[in-house]
Amino acid sequence: MRFTFLGTGTSAGIPMIGCSCAVCTSADSRDARLRTAACLEFRDAKGQDRVILLDAGPDLRMQALRKGLQRCDAIVFTHNHVDHTFGLDEVRRFNAVQKAPIEIHADGHTMDSLERIYKHIFDRDKNVNDSFVATLIPFGVSPAAIEAAEPIDLWGVRLTPIPLLHGRLAMLGWRIEAGPELEVSESARSIFPLAYCTDVSAIPTMSWARLTGLKTLVLDALRERHHPTHLTLDQAIGIAGNVGADATYFIHMAHDLPHATTQARLPATMFLSYDGLTLG
Repeated sequence: MRFTFLGTGTSAGIPMIGCSCAVCTSADSRDARLRTAACLEFRDAKGQDRVILLDAGPDLRMQALRKGLQRCDAIVFTHNHVDHTFGLDEVRRFNAVQKAPIEIHADGHTMDSLERIYKHIFDRDKNVNDSFVATLIPFGVSPAAIEAAEPIDLWGVRLTPIPLLHGRLAMLGWRIEAGPELEVSESARSIFPLAYCTDVSAIPTMSWARLTGLKTLVLDALRERHHPTHLTLDQAIGIAGNVGADATYFIHMAHDLPHATTQARLPATMFLSYDGLTLG
């Protein structure tokens, strides 16, 4: 099992259009951040390679090309915002390569949004032309399943929803771990269980139990200054200290956080992620 940060930037990406700040013009490749997304690669119990995407933002095409992704078996969404969903149309190429549909998993609010925006996919029979569109199998994660922390099992990987708050928007983080039937390497055992918590401003009381026993925490850390819908770097450091994962990787950074100088002052078990970083 391998976990890769496909993008680590905020909604505008870095460099930002029309900005000439030190980070947007940096020669350090770690300061160039596509919109936040990730992927999980593993081999199932039958020996079939599998790929699960975490979100599908507007940079998905470039992220897939950079990573060399050859397939996508499923997508799990965190929430319905543009920078996490507006690449869904790109997965039609994976349909063509695999000759198979792709599962998508999301809470009801996000699924409703996807079906509204991507009517040409979900109401294909109403298209004027029968054009090349993605073939998806939607699975809504019910509020009851979220409340009860009912996991989704995908080819031997267990994904448990974690309720989070993005300002006033309820959204999902995901706890990722290998099921009992999946053989994983020693390097993977040092990474998982992993919790993926992007676009967070607060963690509900019920969710702390789902963050126990982690090897890896992936957590929002937008910038130094307060933001109404994201954690600041100091807030993220505090939460990471309370969770106590073996390692924490911060994501969804704005251009306020230069990689090298920010990393130099982080605690020993905490790291700024960067595009293309692979764990496992």
